[in-house]
Amino acid sequence: MNKKTLVTALQVAVTGGLLAWLFRDGKQNREMLTALSHANLLWIAAAFGVYGIVVLSAVTRWKILLGVQGIHIPWTRIASLFMIGLLFNPFLPGGTGGDVAKIFYLLKETPDKKPAALLAVLMDRLTGLFGLILIAGTVMAIRYQWLTQPAGVAHWLLVILVIFGGSLAFIIASFAVTSLGLVHKLPERMPLRDKLVDISVAYNQYGRAWRTSLLALALCVPVHLGSFTLFYCVGQAFTESASRGSLMDYWGIMPIVGTIAALPISIGGTGPREMVFIDLLGGLCGITPSVAKLISLTGYFVLILWSMAGGIVYLFYRPTEHAALDEMGDEVTRLEHQIAEEEEGAERA
Repeated sequence: MNKKTLVTALQVAVTGGLLAWLFRDGKQNREMLTALSHANLLWIAAAFGVYGIVVLSAVTRWKILLGVQGIHIPWTRIASLFMIGLLFNPFLPGGTGGDVAKIFYLLKETPDKKPAALLAVLMDRLTGLFGLILIAGTVMAIRYQWLTQPAGVAHWLLVILVIFGGSLAFIIASFAVTSLGLVHKLPERMPLRDKLVDISVAYNQYGRAWRTSLLALALCVPVHLGSFTLFYCVGQAFTESASRGSLMDYWGIMPIVGTIAALPISIGGTGPREMVFIDLLGGLCGITPSVAKLISLTGYFVLILWSMAGGIVYLFYRPTEHAALDEMGDEVTRLEHQIAEEEEGAERA
């Protein structure tokens, strides 16, 4: 059994085990069915529409970043590639499968600008991460006392602060390595060395277009807050007015939920996401475990519906070739190495 197969098997086992544990209580399962039968479908439709705003903002951000690389393809074509990425995201840990698919098919669209295409997707990912840290940090700082009031949920905030701190430290360290010209002195066998070299190239290029880069960063606001609001809308569909949680409550909770769900320990974050929802919505908003699970699963179902829309786009999309995700990943890895080698060659010259 190779490493990828083993990791996937472990993720499936974790997902199955957690779901079995979460649905072990027959009474809660019946409560979920009752709540589902009384759901306000207008709020579910609103959640679906809110994510449309997320998609529009994310596609626009990506087009802006592609423009810095001199890649000018129609907005509708970029939207198609983005939707294809959505097809992979809900079923893979961390959403990285979507990025790989976007890069792979973007390379087919721009065969003469492959390095530029990869750097645009890489910068889109970095911009999204930095934007999430800024937005989530601001919201959680505003809601810090509320988030830490119940002793039973404070540990989740600590976990997120550690993850965000590590991510921010990586961004700052990679920027420092780039600024000091140390990237080419990194050991050849260092893990993620090629990616660090690629990040260095991206920083240099997007730093020269800093105004455009700031505009792309600003678009993280509707992207991330829209993603948080999706679950707020779902929450309103299932809970009574006395204990449904405000929009600001969900904005404070969702960075924690989303970050835990993005950890590569389960399929699509299923299982860990529901556990965090139960703790946070119960401890902070007084929502019962059965309804908290229903909010989590329904929000994920909305994302799957958008993923299915991506599947429809994929059926009508006509790239030069289709490929399995492993093949896509191999080609992206080869291109990352190629960019790193070319950059080192230019530095030696």
